[in-house]
Amino acid sequence: MEEAKACEPRYYEMLEQLQVLDFALVELNLYLDTHPEDLKAIEQFNQLTQERTRLANQFQELYGPLQNFGRAYSKCPWEWNQSPWPWQV
Repeated sequence: MEEAKACEPRYYEMLEQLQVLDFALVELNLYLDTHPEDLKAIEQFNQLTQERTRLANQFQELYGPLQNFGRAYSKCPWEWNQSPWPWQV
């Protein structure tokens, strides 16, 4: 397996922003499990989901897939075997 290589600063910034959004979405999901009628929380969840989807698509267009098995498109040649993978940085 190829050793992970350093990436440009924008790669790390976008990946960190995705992690921030993922954390907030998990917390909102847990909150909504016990407060299913909270419209403001649902609106915030939907807004963050939209933002995360946009950012993930942008990240994948620039740097390759975040997830495998049909959760992200790949350019040609196949990008999944190119490092660094998101969990290697």
